[in-house]
Amino acid sequence: MNKTRNKHIWIEAEEWAEGEWNIEDTNLDVIVTFSDRSKYIASFFTYKNIQSLREKNKLTGEWLSGTYFCASDMVLIDTASRERIYELIDYLIEHDEFESVFTQTSDVDSENDYLYPKGFFKDCR
Repeated sequence: MNKTRNKHIWIEAEEWAEGEWNIEDTNLDVIVTFSDRSKYIASFFTYKNIQSLREKNKLTGEWLSGTYFCASDMVLIDTASRERIYELIDYLIEHDEFESVFTQTSDVDSENDYLYPKGFFKDCR
């Protein structure tokens, strides 16, 4: 992976209402877009959130009453703060592990350029 590419990181929780993002007990999606238009996604779960989900599922009967849990593209993390997520992404890129943790999805179409900082994509003029 080219470590020098610019990246744009979208964290789902930043769209939530104020006070809804409990960085210690949450799960959220993270999308990383690079300036070559490639886009990757992962779902972050805090360790505490896995336990909270298990306890909830025991009561509701979901996931065989909490006996198992799975999620695609799952990343377990100690705390889901913006700083920790950025730190982990940088670490994964630096250690050539990013593409084994994040799943590549469809590239960004030029019609969606307005969602990114002006001039972010290397093919923009």
